[in-house]
Amino acid sequence: MTEALKEKLKTLDFNVGDTIKIHYKIVEGDKTRIQPYHGIVISKKGEGVSKTFTVRHIGAQNVGVERIFPLLSPNIEKVEVLKRGLVKKAKLYYLRSRIGKEATKVKLAK
Repeated sequence: MTEALKEKLKTLDFNVGDTIKIHYKIVEGDKTRIQPYHGIVISKKGEGVSKTFTVRHIGAQNVGVERIFPLLSPNIEKVEVLKRGLVKKAKLYYLRSRIGKEATKVKLAK
């Protein structure tokens, strides 16, 4: 891996269970804009350049929305960690079956 990729990996320091806000670049025609996406990281998978992570949030009318992001995507402007979660599992797929506030509850790290 090049130095630029290693430096980007250091800035993307989050784990499964963390609540994050991703500033993602959206290209529409000849215009670009930054769209924030806020949610809980429920999984990380892959190796090397093809690493991905899945973020889930509860949208309008209590519908769960999941989005998969490539970790080293050039479209990710910034990732902010809002809360650190303390979980014992590598994949939090059990949050899919939860409804309402229970779907966003993860024990907080101290």
